[in-house]
Amino acid sequence: MKIPIRCAVAAALLAGSILNADAQQKRMRDWCGFGPGVMKTGEYNAITDVPGVKVGHVTLNQGDDMRTGVTAILPHDGNLFRSKVPAAVNVGNGFGKLAGTTQVMELGNIESPIILTNTLNVAEGLIGGIEWTLAQPGNESVRSVNIVVGETNDGELNNIRARYVTKDDVIKAIETAKGGPVEEGCVGAGTGTVAFGLKGGIGTSSRVLPESMGGYTVGVLVQTNYGGVLEVDGVPVGQLTNHYTFRSRIIADVDGSCMIVVATDAPVDARNLERIAKRAILGLGKTGGIAANGSGDYAIAFSTCPENLIDGRTQAYKPELLYNDDMSGLFMATIEATEEALWDSLFCAEDTKGVNGNFVPAMDKKKVAKYLKDSRKAVGLK
Repeated sequence: MKIPIRCAVAAALLAGSILNADAQQKRMRDWCGFGPGVMKTGEYNAITDVPGVKVGHVTLNQGDDMRTGVTAILPHDGNLFRSKVPAAVNVGNGFGKLAGTTQVMELGNIESPIILTNTLNVAEGLIGGIEWTLAQPGNESVRSVNIVVGETNDGELNNIRARYVTKDDVIKAIETAKGGPVEEGCVGAGTGTVAFGLKGGIGTSSRVLPESMGGYTVGVLVQTNYGGVLEVDGVPVGQLTNHYTFRSRIIADVDGSCMIVVATDAPVDARNLERIAKRAILGLGKTGGIAANGSGDYAIAFSTCPENLIDGRTQAYKPELLYNDDMSGLFMATIEATEEALWDSLFCAEDTKGVNGNFVPAMDKKKVAKYLKDSRKAVGLK
């Protein structure tokens, strides 16, 4: 029987076995029978529940040392340079190489796909993003574009110095981006990442506000490569499994990074998007992350509200904006979606062997699911 291969380039050989796509896509709610928080999810429980948002992956997983890739997030279907999205960045800890941030912080918008990859391939992310943008119809006279590229260091499993990612991989991730369900775990920019000494990866989740609060959607996508003492839905999993940062520098390294991308269709501007991005970092803290000295922890937030897209060819910008008093629901949705996305990156990941024979185990999902079920039962929750 032939097992489906998930790699965009070649067969995925992990610890001598082929990675099973169905197993990788079993999410936290599949393992536990419930999800965290009190707010409802969108249809796909993914960042793509925000109208217009698309995600594309290119997974580079070949031989003994190639464990890396690219993930691209497109805010909408149109010309991103001509119809910029309001955006903001929050820096939880600045040990990272998030390209394009100063212009986002200065002007309050994003004009390109958001590209995630590994630390030493940020340059290829920039080149691929530039070439793709310049090639779009209507951009024939463009002479400057600000590409946003985030990264985490996948060097524990990937031969990062080989710089396997190319500009063509970046362009392919952008061009193959789609809506609907999003692949998670050991895929795209999460192919070689490690979180809490366990296999991390890509995770995503969403929340929908009640109609009485506007009915807006918040979606989050993460690339996890950070450390601390893992907590899942309030359960101290790191302690229960005796597996956590500082217990042994052999099994877990606190340093790493985490990229968090938050999308919403709510009518908010850069100022309140920065406030939303700050709440995403709170979500990271609720998973046990400690924003260590060598960890680059960033949140990028943008709004796809059609009325608020920024067309520089118009004389004035007249967005519709929520009042500050109406932001709290979005804050809560962001925290919940971020938490679940981060946990999904672990629940969807698989054991991975990489460069120099390094092996990183996946989280013991059955054991963690039992902890979570027992914890809820103990307090009377189903």
